[in-house]
Amino acid sequence: MVWDEADLLPISGLQHLAFCERQWGLIHLEQVWLESVLTAEGRVLHERVHEADSQLRGDVLTARGVRLRSLRLGLTGVADVVEFHRVAMPVGCEEADAGTAGPGVDLDPSTTVTLPRRRGRWRPMPVEFKRGRPKRGDFDRVQLCAQALCLEEMLEVRIDEGAIFYGEPRRRQSVPFDPALREETGRLAAHMHELMAVGRTPDGVYEKKCRSCSLFELCRPEKIRPGHSAAGYLKRELNSVETEEE
Repeated sequence: MVWDEADLLPISGLQHLAFCERQWGLIHLEQVWLESVLTAEGRVLHERVHEADSQLRGDVLTARGVRLRSLRLGLTGVADVVEFHRVAMPVGCEEADAGTAGPGVDLDPSTTVTLPRRRGRWRPMPVEFKRGRPKRGDFDRVQLCAQALCLEEMLEVRIDEGAIFYGEPRRRQSVPFDPALREETGRLAAHMHELMAVGRTPDGVYEKKCRSCSLFELCRPEKIRPGHSAAGYLKRELNSVETEEE
């Protein structure tokens, strides 16, 4: 299936969906959002990353705020950083094409691209920036994999791995894009479109992880009855306060 531009959904929604279907519905269907200390720190971190210009240091070209899309998955978004690593070639072969650079040189054309006004071939790698520590679930890895799948479609290249930079330990975590992660990312993308078509926020299931959600006070999964939205719950609470004041 090929999606129309007007039907593309945000890549960031995959992280919300992988964490909790109800959280995804609150944000992307009901347009509910609460800024917490954690989300504010994350937003500032992303803004700082996107403020910097692209730059070349040695054999790594860093492009920031790269716009992405996949018509196959129906996704669109912005990558914090896409690094292009120049593939080493023997002296005198700077202009060589893949497969002609000599023995022992990895210039697999399926994993490298050419860049405008740049010599040689380059291997792209998406890098996502997150505050805090690595998570136990695949929430962040799914989001990064979706970025890689978009780049693969746009550049006609295969990307084998990416990286997530976590703010608290201040180090990168390598993320291989294996078949299992690719399949899960594709499944979630398809499911996100299904939920969007239905247009109803999924019911909440109270779990331990709920306490770490910035929308916990609006969601209240332990109180809201199935079929009731958080927006409706909030409206009823406000109405009750107005009634008491009268």
